[in-house]
Amino acid sequence: MRDLEAAVSFYADRLGMPVSGRDGGRVVLAPAGGAFALDLVHAPLAPVRPHPSIGLYHFALLLPDRASLAAVIRRLLEARWRADGSDHGVSEAFYLRDPEGNGIELYRDRPRETWSTGSAGIEMMTAPLDVAGLLAEAKESGPLSAEARFGHIHLHVGDLAEGERFYAGVLGMDVTQRSYPGALFLSVGGYHHHVGLNTWAQGRRPPDGATGLIGYAWGIPAGTLAQLRRHLRDRGVPFEDTGVGIAVTDPAGIGIDLREA
Repeated sequence: MRDLEAAVSFYADRLGMPVSGRDGGRVVLAPAGGAFALDLVHAPLAPVRPHPSIGLYHFALLLPDRASLAAVIRRLLEARWRADGSDHGVSEAFYLRDPEGNGIELYRDRPRETWSTGSAGIEMMTAPLDVAGLLAEAKESGPLSAEARFGHIHLHVGDLAEGERFYAGVLGMDVTQRSYPGALFLSVGGYHHHVGLNTWAQGRRPPDGATGLIGYAWGIPAGTLAQLRRHLRDRGVPFEDTGVGIAVTDPAGIGIDLREA
């Protein structure tokens, strides 16, 4: 972050995610339930990442229910922070940006038994959201729910086929939707998506060292790390042993830290 304190003010005060640690130029924030953490790293001289460009499109925080989504959106609207709503069929979502333009999605899932599946996979759409109806679920504003979880990540990439080869072919994720124009969605365990990829940046690359997403971490099932090491070696995929897991880099240049949960 070029302006670390402005970013901390947004995440802690506007979004309501408490600071859980601070060490020099690094600030860690996490919801009270501790299901995930967000690391902000101070880089005051970093070039500003242009939008859109290869890298982060948005990261998505999953709220446990409609009321908790409504409460945090009320909080943002009261602070006059812009948030745009969309109905995706499988979920109801709001999109916003932090002070440096990083995309954020706040959403709640509809029950899995209501999701529709077609020939192209789990059916998702982008339709107008019933914002008034959703906000009626919470009469008062509130901070990000303590039960919030990291729901998915969505990236701008240069090539969908290359992204599929890495996320499906190398990491073993399942493609769940491939009919959305210029996009591909993947997951594990039958979820609608844990990773979204799109080519909407039309190949535009940010300058080296630009602001934005550096990397993210996944929890993998206990006892699978050794198998993953063998899998990556067999395919000639470079990785780093971190002592607590494995670090790889995706085709967009984003670091992925894989650790046993």
